[in-house]
Amino acid sequence: MTKPTIAIVGRPNVGKSTIFNRIIGERVSIVEDTPGVTRDRIYSSGDWLTHEFNIIDTGGIELGDQPFQEQIRAQAEIAIDEADVIIFMTNARDGVTRDDEFVAQLLYKSNKPVVLAVNKVDNPEMRADIYEFYSLGFGEPFPISGSHGLGLGDLLDEASKHFPEESEEDYDDNVIKFSLIGRPNVGKSSMINSILGEERVIVSPVAGTTRDAIDTVYTYQDQEYVMIDTAGMRKKGKVYEATERYSVLRALRAIERSNVVLVVIDAEEGIIEQDKKIAGYAHEAGKAIIIVVNKWDTVDKDSKTMKKFEDNIRAHFQFLDYAPIAFVSALQRKRLTTLFPLINMASENHKKRVQSSTLNEVITDAVAMNPTPTDNGSRLNIFYSTQVAIEPPTFVIFVNDVEMMHFSYKRFLENRIRDAFGFEGTPIHLITRKRN
Repeated sequence: MTKPTIAIVGRPNVGKSTIFNRIIGERVSIVEDTPGVTRDRIYSSGDWLTHEFNIIDTGGIELGDQPFQEQIRAQAEIAIDEADVIIFMTNARDGVTRDDEFVAQLLYKSNKPVVLAVNKVDNPEMRADIYEFYSLGFGEPFPISGSHGLGLGDLLDEASKHFPEESEEDYDDNVIKFSLIGRPNVGKSSMINSILGEERVIVSPVAGTTRDAIDTVYTYQDQEYVMIDTAGMRKKGKVYEATERYSVLRALRAIERSNVVLVVIDAEEGIIEQDKKIAGYAHEAGKAIIIVVNKWDTVDKDSKTMKKFEDNIRAHFQFLDYAPIAFVSALQRKRLTTLFPLINMASENHKKRVQSSTLNEVITDAVAMNPTPTDNGSRLNIFYSTQVAIEPPTFVIFVNDVEMMHFSYKRFLENRIRDAFGFEGTPIHLITRKRN
């Protein structure tokens, strides 16, 4: 199931980032009175009533040759193109400005549903000031106050009316869905083409359930897979050609629909910070993960090269210590078949269940090996543990005091669980609860 997407668009200093932070419940966007602080698209997720959605905060769009304006406008246009619904943010204190009219012209061309929000309506008397915003041509303006959190419910009610209808995927449960994510030019498209070129692969293209993905259904050694292809941009043009940034939203959509995510790294260029950010999206989503080092044919190798590269990956991706590493060459079609056993294993572990009795034996042995921490004379007591979910495997540990479960001890328990049950390729979640 793919989440719908809201983009918040408007001129500078109308409160876009404040509303963004209010909706997601965290302070992610930088909020300052200086125009132009938010230059790039900022992505997060939110929920309202029964709806979950992705949301994008964009930089302020304005006329003239202000600093960074070309980049800001390009990023905002991409956000508009990616969105299902657009919240057009204006400001009651300034009224309708030339920049508002300029933004409105961009939104007319998008042919997307637009919900007009008038921010900084901090008291009922100011509602009389919003009627001039009808002139922008987007129907009823919604008065809101980002600083006081007023009117956001009505705004999200209206935005959610325009979400696409949900559609269930009709793939069997035994079909493994996987996607390839990574920064541009790491060879995702080449890997896709090389995989599909294997003689033992039966290929059948099926239209995807999202606007920007094509699902390829194929069988390899009696196992059916769906590869979610996110390599291609839907729209050509100067905006995309001038923007070399990775399309985060497209990756998020692919991750949502995947059982297993292949994080692709360029062996020739090595690891950069953007690789870690991209991998972090899949980790936070709780997906099974495999790290794939592509272009291995371009590296000068000796007997220690692969081990050194693995050590480097482990040092940079400490949060993915559970993910297996594969070295391939899409160009030369080498070692690609080694991916499928790893995908199968990661998918199986992602769905693995363990019996409560066996789990508690492992926890008891772990506590005997490394006693629970103490605080001011009190000791953490672990009473009972049980698995409550899969994809990813999630465990609840009942204790006498949740605050005494230090991060380091929780990490120790996770390692003991992994030692006992495997879980290679998948994150596992440990939740502590106070026993009533």
